[in-house]
Amino acid sequence: MTETQRELAALTRKIVESSDAPWADLVKTGVVPEDPDEFGVLEHCAVLVELGRAVAAVPYLPTTLARTALAMAGRHVEPGAVLSVALAEDSTGAKTTVPFAASAEAFLVADDDRVFLVRAADLDITPQVLVDGTDAGTFRFESGELLEGVTPDWLTTRYTLGLCAFQLGVTERALELTAAYARTRVQFGRPIGAFQAVAQRLADAYIDVAAIRLTLWQAAWRLSEGLPADAEVATAKFWAADAGHRVAHTAVHVHGGTGIDMSHDVHRYFTAAKRAEFELGGATAQLLKLSAAL
Repeated sequence: MTETQRELAALTRKIVESSDAPWADLVKTGVVPEDPDEFGVLEHCAVLVELGRAVAAVPYLPTTLARTALAMAGRHVEPGAVLSVALAEDSTGAKTTVPFAASAEAFLVADDDRVFLVRAADLDITPQVLVDGTDAGTFRFESGELLEGVTPDWLTTRYTLGLCAFQLGVTERALELTAAYARTRVQFGRPIGAFQAVAQRLADAYIDVAAIRLTLWQAAWRLSEGLPADAEVATAKFWAADAGHRVAHTAVHVHGGTGIDMSHDVHRYFTAAKRAEFELGGATAQLLKLSAAL
């Protein structure tokens, strides 16, 4: 990462670790830039990794993605406005599990090969709660304002990459917490991390996190350079899903009974990892995308 990207990541970490109003402070400090063109793919990924490390329930990914798309269509939105994107649907046109639907002022809605801008006031939104406790919603899309120059594939590719960045942060921190627990939890007169079975699980998790990191930044770099990146994004999402699954379960298993305590931090990381694993397609879906491209 560049020095600017490292500073941006450090600022994000400081805010999410100490702020009582992280979204407002992210906007105030410029982590959510006033000009959507100020940050590129790499900068956004640097922020999302830190948000994942804190499992921060802030609408950074859908909002910044929507603002960038609106700027491409010649629209300007204030940086403090919460926006969302609606990608998932069934055959009836219903949009489901739309992130941050309760607080969003407007939505970018994908429909076939077009993207529409829809105001929240024009929708009948039914609240939902995702597996990690994040608010979401469902609504039926009927009409909206067509956005020229923005496609569903453009939105989906970048949203998928953002999920991979968030998952990297989740798994990095989950592994750190689990390794620290294994060093201090004593059983049979020794720290449990000294037992080969536990040490091997942690070593495998280390390799998995490294694979998520490598494939994420490879895909992000290609997108930032304007290079074809569909295969790289699918590869990154495969590792975010497949390896993310293993790291999340390792964190729970090594923590033992503590790992299934819903009030413990490790549970937050487990549910966040499971959401990132399946949102916009799990490991099998990504392999199918890759096989179709061969």
